[in-house]
Formats: sequence, C-alpha cells, structure tokens
Amino acid sequence: MNRIDRRFQELRRAGRQALIPYITAGDPRPDLTVPMLHALVEAGADILELGVPFSDPMADGPVIQKACERALAHGMSLRGVLELVRDFRRTDAETPVVLMGYLNPIESLGYDAFVAGVRDAGVDGVLTVDLPPEEAAELTEPLKAAGIAPIFLLAPTSSSARIRRTAELAQGYLYYVSLKGVTGSAALNVAEVADKLAEIRALTDLPLGVGFGIKDPPTAAAIARVADAVVVGSTLVAKMGELADDPARMRREVAEVIAAMRRAMDEARG
Repeated sequence: MNRIDRRFQELRRAGRQALIPYITAGDPRPDLTVPMLHALVEAGADILELGVPFSDPMADGPVIQKACERALAHGMSLRGVLELVRDFRRTDAETPVVLMGYLNPIESLGYDAFVAGVRDAGVDGVLTVDLPPEEAAELTEPLKAAGIAPIFLLAPTSSSARIRRTAELAQGYLYYVSLKGVTGSAALNVAEVADKLAEIRALTDLPLGVGFGIKDPPTAAAIARVADAVVVGSTLVAKMGELADDPARMRREVAEVIAAMRRAMDEARG
C-alpha cells in the first residue's frame, strides 16, 4: 500500500485530519531542505509536499516565485530534488512525500527516467500543476504502475464532469484550490469551501485536501472541520525567505507555525 493511503487510513482511525506543509526544494539553500523536512515532521506534519523549482511557476504568487528563484540560483534541479528525497528517506521511511511542480522539468528529464527516479528516491505522489487530466495518461499510467499516486488539482470552477474525470485518474488525495487566484492569495470563504467539498464528495471517495489561503491556526482549524487535509505553503515559504540567514531560527519558527496549526486542527475536531 502506498504511504499516502496508509497515512490517511491511520488518520481516519484516529479521527484526525492530515496537515500537509509545502516548501520549495533547495530554498533558501539546498543543504537546509532535508533538516527542514524533518523539523516539519517533528512538529506534526503528516504528509510533505516538496516543490520542484521552476523558472515560470504560473500558479504561484510572488512568495513561491521568489523561492523558486533562490533555489534555481543555487543550482537546484529535478535530479537534485530527487537526491534530497533520497537523503530524507535515510532516516524517515514512513512520512509520505509528494512532489509538486510543473510539467516542463519532467518532460526535459523524460517520463521513463522521471518515474524510475521518483520510485527509487522514495516519492509517494506527484502533483503536476499544469497537466490537465485530459492529457495525463502518458504520465499517470506509469506512475500508478510504479506505485506512485498521481495527484490532481480541483478549483472552485471545476464542473461535475471534470471532477468525475479527474477523480477517475487520481490516487492518494485530491487537492482543492480554495481560491480563484495564485498561491498566497487573500482570505478564503470556509462556507464556500464546505459547499464545494460536499459536491466533490458526492463524486469520489478520495480524501480531499484544501490549500491556498491557509495562513494561520484559526484558518487551518476551520478547514479541518470540513476537509480531510489542510495544505499550507506560502506562509511557511515567506518565513523561510525572511530568516534565510539564520537557519536555526528559521527551522524553529517554521516548525512552531506547523505545531500551532496541528494543535488548532486537533482542538477543532474535539
């Protein structure tokens, strides 16, 4: 069984929701990524999303765009990201890791080499932001054959037909983008999110994660009441950029954000 599926089973038995932090691989320096991943797990993260830096991250706001620029300036590449996952796996064989990024680096590496690389590195899921489900079979089929979950985005504007088609291709979980905009956008409307999640749940049994606009413990707690997973990224990445020159403080303060969100989510479910 894929580590993602196993983790969601464990959480369901415990009556808890997944907390999924996102950071960009190689930001603010490649040597800081793996220690940060471990710190996030220690603080309460259930699944890790690791961004593959790309020169044109069109779905991301300025915070993650700058993180990609910093990582690329340090020479981070898709192959380098896989090396970081291998390093993480040397001391953590249980926490699911999802790569999140864009199609161009995958196509540059080649689908066969990419699937072999993520399998060997210990990646559990792949979310390719700009790969529409209608064009995804060439990548999703070999990923599934290798035991790696293809994960897809859904939006507030996704129709029932598109939700159904996407859910048929996806494994692991579905990532619901709670806002019409880029990462780091304004405050979200929890009631609207709950309504859309109810529509999606009528069409699939996959766990539903919600991201974009989750910046603090109260918002994480509110989303935990209606979703299976809470995804937080820009607020962590912004703090990492601010504290890049003080790695120990950076790890401590980012971990404190995740720990506070974990506490708030658990309290919200009683």
